[in-house]
Amino acid sequence: MKPSARQGRPIRVVPLREGGGLATAAPRAAPAAAQLTYRGGPLLSAVEVATVFWGAAWSEATVQATAQSLNTFFQFVVASPYIDQLAEYGTPQHPIGRGRYVGTARVTDTAPPATVTDAAIQQMIQGALTRNALPAPAANTVYFAFLPPGVTAVAGSERSCQAFCGYHDRSGSDFFYAVVPYPNCAGCLGSLPPLDALTSVCSHELAEAITDPVPGQGWYDDANGEIGDMCAWQNKRLGAYEVQLLWSNRAKGCV
Repeated sequence: MKPSARQGRPIRVVPLREGGGLATAAPRAAPAAAQLTYRGGPLLSAVEVATVFWGAAWSEATVQATAQSLNTFFQFVVASPYIDQLAEYGTPQHPIGRGRYVGTARVTDTAPPATVTDAAIQQMIQGALTRNALPAPAANTVYFAFLPPGVTAVAGSERSCQAFCGYHDRSGSDFFYAVVPYPNCAGCLGSLPPLDALTSVCSHELAEAITDPVPGQGWYDDANGEIGDMCAWQNKRLGAYEVQLLWSNRAKGCV
């Protein structure tokens, strides 16, 4: 997705898989001339991930099990070789190393509408912070907000399952966050079971939140976007989980 589609804003989304969920659909090919350059902004040296699940639907048995599996995934991935490979993008001021999972919350006092805006998601996270349901934001904290099945996220003029499967951003100067709608469409499943699709999207956004927490001010390529964009839907197994390949300047490819 080009920056112009975001009214000049940097690319920060997981795009839909080309060809939808067809088993024959190929992942996007990485651009041959990609090169991430550092723009001088903050990086997350030792990421701290907290998850927040919005809506009573996350208490239903099947999606509750999915939420528990996602928390287990984050506990694993933040201290795994997946993070080790980001070390090449560390700087003297911001060396990148392994992080930790710091907690989770389930927000049920309000229910997300069928179509929920980015502003409403930020307000939901802020409400959970105000109630001390989530750990207070620190320099390395990123909140992963999960929407239940059947809920569409709207960011600007774009909608999940039409233009994106997830995204990350900064709320003013207050906190870093990522939004991951439940994969309600073939384009966000990419021929995968729902949990695998979710961990793929989460790994994409986690790596980008670490290396480009303020979109366009960290490691970025003006033509191709962030570290995950140029390898979108190219996946591998890491332990028990599906994760997305990431662009490596050193390897000149997706690893």
